[in-house]
Amino acid sequence: MIYASDFRKGVTFEINGEPHVVLDFQHVKPGKGAAFVRTKYKNILSGATREEAFNPNDKFPKAHIDTKQMQYLYSDGEFYYFMDQETYDQIPLGFDIVEDAIKYLRENDIATIKFYKGNAFLVEAPNFVDLKVIETEPGVKGDTATNVTKAATVETGATVQVPIFIEAGEVVKIDTRTGEYLSRSKE
Repeated sequence: MIYASDFRKGVTFEINGEPHVVLDFQHVKPGKGAAFVRTKYKNILSGATREEAFNPNDKFPKAHIDTKQMQYLYSDGEFYYFMDQETYDQIPLGFDIVEDAIKYLRENDIATIKFYKGNAFLVEAPNFVDLKVIETEPGVKGDTATNVTKAATVETGATVQVPIFIEAGEVVKIDTRTGEYLSRSKE
C-alpha cells in the first residue's frame, strides 16, 4: 500500500483496479482546514489524465509495472512480433500498443516493453536512433537561410523535419521522444 503523502512523480498506484502514474503533485497545507495532496495522474492503460486532491492518509495499492527489453522481429500486417531476449518467447502486439514506437523501430532493434499484470500496454523505442534517409527533396543551391527544414522519409517510414542540407542516403540521429532531428550520424 502507498499513502497519498508519499506521492512523487513517476509513482504508480491503483484506483478502482486500474493502474495510474503520478505526473505532478503538490503538498498543500492551508492556513485553515486539513492538509491535502493535489495530484495530477494518468491512467496507464487508457492514457486519460485527471487532477484530484487526496487526503494525505488515503491509501492505495501499489501498481507493479514490469519492464522488459525485447527485440522487434517483424510485422505480418496485423500484429507486430517481439521476442524476449532471455526465453526466446515471442509475443504479438496490436498497432494501438506499438503506435508511437514502431515508426522508429527497424527489424531486430531492441525496444522497451512495459507490462501490467502480464499484459503489455506500452512499447518504447530507444531515446535516440540512427536511421537512413530514404527520400527527401534536394536542397536548393544558394538557399543558406538558417533553420530552414524540409520533410524527409526515413527507412522505417517515419517523416522527420531535417535541415535543408541533408540528402537521401545519409544517416541521421533522431530523438524518438519528440520526433526531432538531432544531427548527422557518425556511423
